[in-house]
Amino acid sequence: MAKITLNGRPVEAADGTLLIDVAKQAGVAIPHYCYHPALGNPGNCRMCLVEIKGAPKLMPSCRVRVADGMVVSTESPAVAAAQSGELELHLVNHPLDCPVCDQSGECGLQDYYMSIGRYKSSMVEDKRHFEKRKPVGPRVMLDQERCIACTRCVRFLAEVSKTHELGMFGRGHQERIDLAPGKTLDNPYSGNVVDICPVGALTDRDFRYQVRVWYLDRSDTVCPGCSRGCAISLHTSTQRPWHNGARRAARIKPRFNPEVNGYWICDEGRYSYKALDRDRLGKVLKLKPSRAELSWDAAFSEVSSRVKGLLEDHGPQSLAVVASGALSNEDWRSFKKLFVDSWKLVNFAFDPAPDQAGEEDALLRRRDKVPNLKGGAALGFGDQIKSLPWESLAHSIEAGRIKGLYVVDRDLFGVWGAKTPGLLEGLELVVFQGPWKGSTGDLAHYRLPATAWAEEDGGFTNFEGRSQGYRAALPPVGDAQPDWRIFEGLLAGLRAGRAE
Repeated sequence: MAKITLNGRPVEAADGTLLIDVAKQAGVAIPHYCYHPALGNPGNCRMCLVEIKGAPKLMPSCRVRVADGMVVSTESPAVAAAQSGELELHLVNHPLDCPVCDQSGECGLQDYYMSIGRYKSSMVEDKRHFEKRKPVGPRVMLDQERCIACTRCVRFLAEVSKTHELGMFGRGHQERIDLAPGKTLDNPYSGNVVDICPVGALTDRDFRYQVRVWYLDRSDTVCPGCSRGCAISLHTSTQRPWHNGARRAARIKPRFNPEVNGYWICDEGRYSYKALDRDRLGKVLKLKPSRAELSWDAAFSEVSSRVKGLLEDHGPQSLAVVASGALSNEDWRSFKKLFVDSWKLVNFAFDPAPDQAGEEDALLRRRDKVPNLKGGAALGFGDQIKSLPWESLAHSIEAGRIKGLYVVDRDLFGVWGAKTPGLLEGLELVVFQGPWKGSTGDLAHYRLPATAWAEEDGGFTNFEGRSQGYRAALPPVGDAQPDWRIFEGLLAGLRAGRAE
């Protein structure tokens, strides 16, 4: 460990740690643009200059490693003058786009100007002009005039995604970020360049001009997009309605977790929030033989009674349950309590393929596009309780051995396609439970609305066995309840029926 003096107070850190990181750990924020813990330290923005006793000049803290006995000042007049001067140079050609820039409110230029700038400009020349509002990919917009040439985006695409779509072109005052010849910024992690851009040069085309960031509420949660379970922040706009009145969730940003996803998330997870306000279920409905809206108590009583009758007439093998790896740990526990311990069912289908499986890569994305198969496995699903092959389940339905189906958060059209209506129409009982209706929802006898991951408290266990909790960020849609509460309600309805 190295013992240094930082702004007059003793600080201890591992010998060889970058000075900028040591200062951050000690609660001292050093202005910087180009440095990023996961992308190295090119030292080209020169904003992180500090004064080190014995050094002949100010030193960039992103390039200096601490050594025992070092005396450092980040607050001296020389440091303040240097940082203010560097900021002025960064702003020489920067356009005054703050009123229309999406980065406004979380921009490094704005924040540093208010804290270390506020100078009277000495520049009188016209600002240089580059290309503005340039779509560089389906998800990212480039404004070359706002760029301060920190090269974070170039380094991310070279070192992390290894796709090399952007580069630095030109020299001197003509230097700019641009697309490499023949390239389009369209890789599975392209949205991360927006996150790491410290200014408004790279913006998210989906988020542009939607809502100002100071109207957003932030909730730390877990991405439900695959079995990786990336740590994310969901930004919602509940205090101020959207201009079109349709969207409650504004965007997803990665949340640093060194053991799961580091600083990054994939684009699939980043834009998964859009489903939160599409095709949602909010009413408790009985659809057959005639459509009627029910209270939860009435639904619990009716469904429990129908299931009880089915099992008494045909046995526990007559009712099959289709489950989803999107269930939380709490849901899985109540799921097992209801279907295995109480109803004694034996036929379950929860294999993620084909509708819940997709692309996998060596960075973050996993084949299983659900967050919590491991939570079910911890209770025996996949080990003691095997998943029926989908074709075997279909064959059992066609043969008349399966008389009823309880579907939890799965659209069976994604499994069986066009043959789904033919399989379900002859069943005595079909119960559909989930946040989204899909095509299966219209084929059920009962439809029970469940909350989505962003509307409940819970926990996921990722493919490595790492459990992470999440909190509700949005109110439920309509009368939707968490899956575990629905299972508990059915158990209560079953007990009430037995008492009668």
